[in-house]
Amino acid sequence: MLTLVLPFAGSAGKTRLHASPRVRGRVAQAMFRDVLAACLAVGRTRVVTPDEDAASAALAAGAEVVADPGGGQGAAVRAALAGIGSGEVLVVNADLPCARPRDLRALLAATPAGGVGLVEAADGTTNALSLPAPEAFAPLYGPGSAARFRAHAAALGLAAVSVPLPNLARDVDTLADLERVERWAGARTRACLAELEGSLV
Repeated sequence: MLTLVLPFAGSAGKTRLHASPRVRGRVAQAMFRDVLAACLAVGRTRVVTPDEDAASAALAAGAEVVADPGGGQGAAVRAALAGIGSGEVLVVNADLPCARPRDLRALLAATPAGGVGLVEAADGTTNALSLPAPEAFAPLYGPGSAARFRAHAAALGLAAVSVPLPNLARDVDTLADLERVERWAGARTRACLAELEGSLV
């Protein structure tokens, strides 16, 4: 069975987005909820987060929630993968407000049978990761992680491909990123930006 894993660090993970903690928090939550909706439309979803509001929203929407153990995104994903059994895994970052169910399905469809598929950000980091089983994951996030994930797959004897999916490549780290993706963003993110108009300066 397919399991989608959605790690969400909360607004603490978006310090470059805006000087105001309130604005960062509102935008981060809106993006997370857009990604959550996309994931839930595709299959069983596990959210791993230290954020109580996000955990409550995830439970209410029908996702499973795992406590974030601390130690970064790799440790969070490992915690979410623990005990899920066999089956394909799709790890989707929470700062992809343009993600749609069709994008997640396209990544799965483009992944080689028994292999690894990933979507890279423009800076070479990894925004989404398709794995044949939980055991294929390694905590390799950070600068240049896409190349490390491909090398890890090769070391396991697995085929790996980078999949060009614009909606999953558009991650948001800064206000400029947010402005660039607004036209493609999900309903929650667009509504949040409309409410915050005038505060995003």
